[in-house]
Amino acid sequence: MKRLLAAVTLAFMLSTTASADEPAIGHMVFFQLKESTPEGRKKLVDACYKLLKDHEGVLYFSAGARGDEFKAAVNTTDWDVALHLVFKDKKSFDAYLPHPRHLKFVEENKDVWKGVKVYDSHVDASRK
Repeated sequence: MKRLLAAVTLAFMLSTTASADEPAIGHMVFFQLKESTPEGRKKLVDACYKLLKDHEGVLYFSAGARGDEFKAAVNTTDWDVALHLVFKDKKSFDAYLPHPRHLKFVEENKDVWKGVKVYDSHVDASRK
């Protein structure tokens, strides 16, 4: 139920705040830890919430650990923590990347990462 509510909330926010002329930007980041432990995952999720939440222009934010119960053949399991941000426009996304809190997050956490995958995309809120 929480996932459904989050999806509906995101769809509503995108449809009411993103411009039809300019797509929102989805910024999905998947971190693989050098030491994949529950404590390490929690620490990185906490750092995401501390330093990356509430940036100007963010329509949606979440961070969480990979669910070990997801074991379908299509599930990718080479990551530990996911970060999901949707920005209202490219300008907001571009302001986020050099922001001091984003740079502090990278500096304070990069030593625990084995790898990072970033997936950026246009999110067309006008499509139903």
